[in-house]
Amino acid sequence: MISTMRTKIIVNPIAGRGRAEKLLADLYAYLDRYGVSADMVHTRAKGDAIQLARQAAQEGYERVVAMGGDGTVGEVTAGLLRAREEGYEAVLGILPAGSGNDYAYAVGIPTRLEAACRRLADGQVRCIDVVRVTADGKTYYFNNTVGIGLDADVLLETHKLKRIRGFLLYFTALMRVLASNGRWPYPVRVTVDGETLPQQAVTLVTACNGPRVAGGFYLTPDARPDDGQLDVIVADQLSRLRVASFITRVMRGTHVGAKPVHIRRARHVVIEGLRGLPGHMDGEVLCTAGRRIEIEILPGRLKVWC
Repeated sequence: MISTMRTKIIVNPIAGRGRAEKLLADLYAYLDRYGVSADMVHTRAKGDAIQLARQAAQEGYERVVAMGGDGTVGEVTAGLLRAREEGYEAVLGILPAGSGNDYAYAVGIPTRLEAACRRLADGQVRCIDVVRVTADGKTYYFNNTVGIGLDADVLLETHKLKRIRGFLLYFTALMRVLASNGRWPYPVRVTVDGETLPQQAVTLVTACNGPRVAGGFYLTPDARPDDGQLDVIVADQLSRLRVASFITRVMRGTHVGAKPVHIRRARHVVIEGLRGLPGHMDGEVLCTAGRRIEIEILPGRLKVWC
């Protein structure tokens, strides 16, 4: 198998708590094994991948590969979309090397590095939905999930944990949040496709383009990244005990249809906080005290090699 696409790989060396950098020696061997020729560049700071991806598309690379976690993939996506607006087209590729790798899971890319490298050689292009987010006046793009509430507080807690990664990282952070005083319930007003839902206090509100978050929580198990719709989950106000039960069911995807959980499909969502709310986007902190988040799906906007 030999891939003839002109390819640039953008490596986030600190993704997965340094996992990406440790995989580099194997990466060169696997690329050679499967006949994938690629140039490579490393990010140095948060946000670098946006400009690097944009520049790669401008330079004529046909495929730009994100090697990192969901945050890195999101940055590369943003850069490719900006390049597309300028008339430069490139396909997104993914080599999963983060803590969760939920977007790779959603589009069917293997999480083992060797299998992912092989996919670069024998995969194909799919048109995948992208989501545009405007939070407190700033515009972003995301691939997998965005929302407010308990899951955002859990994400903030993961930043305090330095020696673990993957599913255990998120599970440990959750236990620590549940053991603290916490900020929930979170008072919000949610508008879905123009319909404003009754104002309420919630545990979380998350709009999903894929089925899984945080490496093992099947928040919206029926969500698909190419159906032109978001799966929006609202979990009502829950006690700590009920949160623990809810999370256990989310790990198996059996919470759908349970009384405190509401899931509906939509193209446009607005979440307004009655006080500052924690927000997350593709495994990254979106805000710590957000007031208004507007979410809109862009069907088939991104070409992904998978």
